[in-house]
Amino acid sequence: MIAVIDYGMGNLRSVQKGFEKVGFAAEITADPNTVRKADKVVLPGVGAFGDAMTNLRDAGMIEVIRETVKAGKPFLGICLGLQLMFDTSEEGGFHQGLGIFPGRVRLLPPGLKVPHMGWNQIEIQKADPILKGIPEGSAFYFVHSYYADPADPKVTTTLTEYGIRFTSIASSENVFGIQFHPEKSSSLGLHILKNFGELK
Repeated sequence: MIAVIDYGMGNLRSVQKGFEKVGFAAEITADPNTVRKADKVVLPGVGAFGDAMTNLRDAGMIEVIRETVKAGKPFLGICLGLQLMFDTSEEGGFHQGLGIFPGRVRLLPPGLKVPHMGWNQIEIQKADPILKGIPEGSAFYFVHSYYADPADPKVTTTLTEYGIRFTSIASSENVFGIQFHPEKSSSLGLHILKNFGELK
């Protein structure tokens, strides 16, 4: 079973439906014990970084997420979920993140229209099981004003250009983070969810 963490930051049902479309049961849950028992865990979300960390802390989810990652279970962050996986964010001040990936979340550079909204392409930087069957240059649907800036370039799986080239997928071993919305990215986005669902 795939657990989709409900911490009050929206976008949950569309993620659940995306997994169901590709043949995987996904349960939306706010219960830390349900997350502990899951085979795979998804951290979706839209909204502000600081509010999200507060909600995760209040829900008792931060330790559960760290346990999941340490146990080697497949873990996927989507949009805000990717950003929360980094050490810190400058969104609305300075906030500590989950510290799964080293690095910082930064505002997109001045002069760009924010949020970055719409379809944009990925440049694949390394082979990864999450990208099985995804062609170089494939386009996905983005909505974000901040981007993850990894301290370790080895975690960058894909780059996307919007004024700068930023990390649009980060991964390391059992942990994956995606800046775009696979659940809103047509058949290729659903294929990414299928790849995650098939991980052992």
